[in-house]
Formats: sequence, C-alpha cells, structure tokens
Amino acid sequence: MERTGVFKPTDKSLIELVERSIKNNWSLQAYTDYGTEVNYTYGDVANDIARLHAMYRSLGIKQGDKISLCDKNSTHWAVSFLSIITYGAVAVPILADFSTDQVQNIVSHSESVLLITGKNIYGFKRTLNIATWHFFEEDGLYDAAYQAMEKISISKEDVHYAKEDPEGLAVISYTSGSTGRSKGVMLPYRSLWSNLIFADEVIGITAGCRTMAILPMAHMYGFAFDFIYEFCTGCHVHFLTKVPSPHIVIKAFNDVKPVIVIAVPLIIEKIVTGRIFPILKKRTFKTLLAIPILKQIVYWRIRTILTKAFGGNFYEVIIGGAAFSKEVEDFLNKIHFRYTVGYGMTECGPILAYEDWKKFVKFSCGKAAPRMELRILSDDPVNTPGEIIAKGTNVMLGYYKNEEETAAAIDEEGWLHTGDLGTIDEKGNVFIRGRKKTMLLGANGQNIYPEEIEDVINIHGVFDECLVVQREEKLVALAYVTDKSLEKQGLTREEMTNNLNKYRNEINALLPKFAQLTGIEILDQEFEKTPKKSIKRYLYK
Repeated sequence: MERTGVFKPTDKSLIELVERSIKNNWSLQAYTDYGTEVNYTYGDVANDIARLHAMYRSLGIKQGDKISLCDKNSTHWAVSFLSIITYGAVAVPILADFSTDQVQNIVSHSESVLLITGKNIYGFKRTLNIATWHFFEEDGLYDAAYQAMEKISISKEDVHYAKEDPEGLAVISYTSGSTGRSKGVMLPYRSLWSNLIFADEVIGITAGCRTMAILPMAHMYGFAFDFIYEFCTGCHVHFLTKVPSPHIVIKAFNDVKPVIVIAVPLIIEKIVTGRIFPILKKRTFKTLLAIPILKQIVYWRIRTILTKAFGGNFYEVIIGGAAFSKEVEDFLNKIHFRYTVGYGMTECGPILAYEDWKKFVKFSCGKAAPRMELRILSDDPVNTPGEIIAKGTNVMLGYYKNEEETAAAIDEEGWLHTGDLGTIDEKGNVFIRGRKKTMLLGANGQNIYPEEIEDVINIHGVFDECLVVQREEKLVALAYVTDKSLEKQGLTREEMTNNLNKYRNEINALLPKFAQLTGIEILDQEFEKTPKKSIKRYLYK
C-alpha cells in the first residue's frame, strides 16, 4: 500500500474536511455494520445529518448545547456524532457499558439537553431524567420532529456546514461515570483536527479503502483512528458490532481485509498466546527453532499466518490503549511482524507519541507526535524515570466544571502532567516505566479509577475501609471491617466471609463491565495510613 496523505497544509478546519468528504465521495460506501444489511453511502450520511439537524431545530437545541450519545459502535452512532458537531453542538459520547446511574450522572454533569441512544439499550436508559431519542425510530415524544425528518432529502450541492472556532469546545469525553468523581475532558476542535491530520501524515490511506472499526468510539482512541479520520478520507468503514473475541476478529478482518489495523494489546495477546504460542511449544517446532536457518523459516511462516489473520492487506498494526505484554511484543519483534505501539491519553484526544513500524524501537511507544512536545521531569531523562509532561495542539482545554483538577493537570506554562513515568533515549523514543497516578488501565484500554469503585464499595456499607488493586488484568478489592461494625450489622465474621461472593455481585451490579471486581479479600488489620489519614496505596498489591 502506498502511503500518501490526502490533506493539504491549508486544511485547517475539521468541519470543512467532513463537508468536503461528503461532497467528494457522495456515491461511495461510507459505513457498514458488519454482519448486517445496514449500509450507508456518504450521501446517505448527509441526508440523515440533515434530518437530525431538523429535529434539533424543532426541539429548540442551540449551537453550544450538549448532546449525549450512548450506544455501542454502529453506523447510527457515527451519523449521530457527525450531526452533532456539524450542527455546532457539543458531543458527549458515553460508553454503552455504563449503568443507568452513571449515564444519568454524565448527562446531568454535562448539562446535556438530549440523549441519543440505540434500541438495544433504549429500554435500559429510558428511565433517565432527560429527553431521549432513539436512533431513527419513531418516538412518541418527537412524532412531529420525526415526520419532518422523513420529508427531508438533499443533494451534495445542499451540504454546507458552518466552520468551527479551533478553540471552540467540540467534545466532552468522560473518563468515568461514577457519582461525584466525573471528569469531563474538554476537547476543542483543534485537538480533533490535529489528531486527524496526524493520522493522515503517518497512515496515509485514501478514498475507497476498506477499514474495520473494532474499538469503542466513545473512547478517543477508537474515535480518532477507527472513525473520524477514515470518514474524512473517504474510506468504507465496517463497524464490528459484536464483542471482539479472537474468532470474531479474525473472521471479520479476513472478510473486510482492512488497509490499517487499530487494536488494543488484549486482542493481539489473545491471538498470539492462544493460537501461536501453543504451536511453538510442540516438540517438532522446538527442534526446528534450535536450528538458525530453520528458525527463520518458521518465523516467516508464523508471520505469514499472523498477517493473514488480520486480513493480509494492512500496512501495519497500531497497538495502544493499555500496557502491552513484553513477552508478546518481543516475539512479534523477532518474527519481524509489522506492528507499532503508540502512546496517548483522553486529555490529548488522544495521541502523544508514535513511530512507523519500520523505525519503531521495541518496548518504546514511539516519538513525540507532530505538533506535540514531550519532556521527562528528571535530571537524567535517559536513565532515571520521571513524569512525562506534554504541550501542543492536541492538549485539552481542561476538565468540565472542575477548575481544581484542571489546575492540577495543566501548569502555568501550559504543560499537561500525564501522571505517567517514563524515560527518553537520545533519538527521542519514549519508554513508559510506570504510573504516577492511581489510575489503572483495563484490558481494552479503559481508564479505571480505583477511587470510584471504592466509593461504590463504601456505599454498599458492609466494610469500614477498602482499596482496589489490579492483579494482571483483574480487579480485587481489599477490605477491612471491625468487630464493632459487624455487630451493628448483626453479622458474625464467619457470616460476612461466607457472603463475600454475594457482596461482590451486588457491587458489580453498580459498576460498568470493564470495572468488575473478581474478588474481595478481607485484611486482618487496618490499612496503614499517612499523617493525613490516606491509605498508603503503594504498600498493597
């Protein structure tokens, strides 16, 4: 695949790129829900955008108003998002895995005037205290608006959207949904534009290319590199609407044969450890790998099989969103598989660092992305880890309605303090060495804040104190409870111990799927604390 970008240095408007792509690719396929009959051309997208704009006007929604969007990946999700930003409203994407309470908290905190959702979760969300509209389905609340939408039909000459202010607020991306700890990352149009241009500069796909979107678009990683970039370049995006198990992923990639693969480590690791490593452990392969010439033939064969598993038509596999297994990465490097590992965070919409697979250094996460600058707060940044700080076009405006957190994250000179610890070599390659913050990363790249889970556990009421830790990819709650507390609850310690699975299930019912507890362990003594009575987290694993 020849890597040539489609954008020009003068392309400074995200909305203009959306409008241009619709007009230039009017008859081309834009979106397909993989495994279904849902197919949209770019013209179809434009018509549904126009219909949604008509509904927004009929509901009195103004530019700058917030509109929440909660559903799994789909063509309707994509069209709805595009309708929000081209209308001049602010999009608030919400993970479909969040509970009703969490969705309500985000909707309320963001001051959204409308929630757009899909019928597969519509019944679950319909108790929310907000006007809710179901994807392109007649709803009693909006009969008039729906009827008006049905009458609209436009041509590409009718497509015209107002251009944005680069510093204007485009998206509020919530890092979580738990009551009292919501952090809404305010991303301006310049951040979305910069990530889009970055993708064009380093990936360089063109109109008509087929791509596969498997990451949640409510996360900025999937949003930026599985969705908005592809649309603006005229690609045909196929949305995987099922859980991305290795079997489903491999079948989908072989059917679509995408030109680029964007993935989280878990998907790659499951395929390699589940399908490749067992083969290499067989006696025959161990013998072959002991002979240098034959080893290279085996590696070539495995590389071919792995390449075919992802459709065989991609330039490289871009991995990000969570820590990558060093064992798996070392193996991919040995067989010369076309992969690279990037570095990003929601607060940068998301990209911070990347390098082309041909130049990528093993165990690094690439170099500072275009229009971004990275530094290590260390006297010896090559050898001694320090906090990674970032400055540039991608950086957020701050946290919505949270000046204290914003001031803690962005200093007076405009540097974003990532909370990650790292080093950087003489060539600018960044290596992540740990995390300064308490935030954990889920297997699929979700941000998990242990304090939020702890809040839910504390509200549950059985335990006096708790701490959530991560063991490999599993979350475990460590808890302490006094005899006095048990007495007040009318419980013996034995009864409490026997009920731990029951308590865990009750707590998990209040948590999103990616933040589920796999166990609760009771400590014999109170947690050790600082003079400020904070638990010394670093002592517990």
